[in-house]
Amino acid sequence: MSKQLARSGLIVSLMTLISRVLGLVRDVVIANLMGAGAAADVFFFANKIPNFLRRLFAEGAFAQAFVPVLTEYKQGRTLSEQKLLIARVSGTLGTLVTIVTLVGVIASPIVAALFGTGWFLDWYHDGPQGHKFVLASDLLRITFPYLWFITFTALAGAILNTLGRFAVAAFTPVFLNIAIIGFAIWLGPHLEQPEYALAWGVFVGGAVQFLFQLPFLKRAGLLVRPRWAWTDPGVTKIRTLMIPALFGVSVSQINLLLDTLIASFLMTGSISWLYYSDRLLEFPLGLFGIAIATVILPALSSRHVDKSAEEFSKTLDWGIRTVVLLGLPAMAGLLVLAEPMLMVLFMRGEFTPEDARFASYSLYAYGSGLLSFMLVKVLATGFYSRQDTKRPVRYGIIAMVTNMVFNLILAIPFGYVGLAIATSLSAAINAGLLGYHLWRDGVLKRYPGTVTYLVKVTVAVIAMVTVVLVLLPTREWWLTVDFMTRAWQLAVLIGAGAATYGICLLVLRVKFR
Repeated sequence: MSKQLARSGLIVSLMTLISRVLGLVRDVVIANLMGAGAAADVFFFANKIPNFLRRLFAEGAFAQAFVPVLTEYKQGRTLSEQKLLIARVSGTLGTLVTIVTLVGVIASPIVAALFGTGWFLDWYHDGPQGHKFVLASDLLRITFPYLWFITFTALAGAILNTLGRFAVAAFTPVFLNIAIIGFAIWLGPHLEQPEYALAWGVFVGGAVQFLFQLPFLKRAGLLVRPRWAWTDPGVTKIRTLMIPALFGVSVSQINLLLDTLIASFLMTGSISWLYYSDRLLEFPLGLFGIAIATVILPALSSRHVDKSAEEFSKTLDWGIRTVVLLGLPAMAGLLVLAEPMLMVLFMRGEFTPEDARFASYSLYAYGSGLLSFMLVKVLATGFYSRQDTKRPVRYGIIAMVTNMVFNLILAIPFGYVGLAIATSLSAAINAGLLGYHLWRDGVLKRYPGTVTYLVKVTVAVIAMVTVVLVLLPTREWWLTVDFMTRAWQLAVLIGAGAATYGICLLVLRVKFR
């Protein structure tokens, strides 16, 4: 089982790596085009809202509710019954998302006022930042339909993942990045407001993602005509699981949206600095945390259906150990190399050295919570695979309320950095609650060698950080050399750190199986 999971995890990670690299290229292009000014703030705002709803309707809560039920149908029902379930789920979910999308497009000024209250109040009182509210409303009309496309894309991806075909869904986001990069390079320079080109890139990228997966569904024999079936037993079960999961899975996204709301009251650039630092956080999170959670969810669901409690526990333990093995050094690397990475990736065009410095502060705060973010993804599957969505909701709500309290406490003295600190603290609380209750249920067990394993990984990380700090040049050096020199030095530091970590794991005889 561990070999199969590792193989699936490697496939998802490789596909995700391609997507994340292109995502970084996309952000480099955006930073060069708009920097961290007012237009960048507004575009990131307009892009964040449909992405937040995507997590609610599509990738997060829906996948966690749909995959266990489809796995149950796959192991105990005929192919015709599976196809009927998919038809009814796609028809019901599709109808609801279509309504939400239309409302979002028509009522974009209301949505902009709701989540960008600071800009709306400035516009209402004829303030200097009022133009941000008008621009946000216009961009939302273009970006909001992305929600419709990505919902069906996520549905198709969840079906393929259940069949063990992880590569297609993991590779699909590549097309969104290509679309945004293409529109930014070829259309952006010809427009007076290049942020419109980026918004159209989001729209087209969503459509291409949706169309890309259809042939794979057809080849699997599961491309069906959607049907409305609100009261169907399978649909009822999925929506019963999904409704509470809207909070449980998407707590981090809700927290980020609250950050955006509060940041609309802060200085210009706050939303952009949070965005660029969050993008670097999302790279290892998607590459390791989300990839591992994606591959163990179908496996855990199968173990639950088979009533294989011991195998279920071992699979979850494998996921946690793998997250620690990959997440701890990634977290340390983000903290040590925060500003150099931002300088190498984004410091050109409209993105200034000061933008890199300010974004590094929020990256320190976000980076400190990376392991917690990863653990939340993996630990949550221990509940959702057993079709238990109520308890993660309670823990998620506690974390969300805690985040709001931390926001109010920390935003005044620390500004946008306080928002990032609050998000990381709430993630740690969420992970702690999930882990504690899995332990209390007897699902999460302490297997022999766990403490030794954690100590060895920690020692290897300390050695890695020590080597990187010894080799790390001063900030003034990074500012004075050219791009190629900066890029080469960053590659050397990352390579030296990775080599040190790997050698230490081998010397300490850490078991990878």
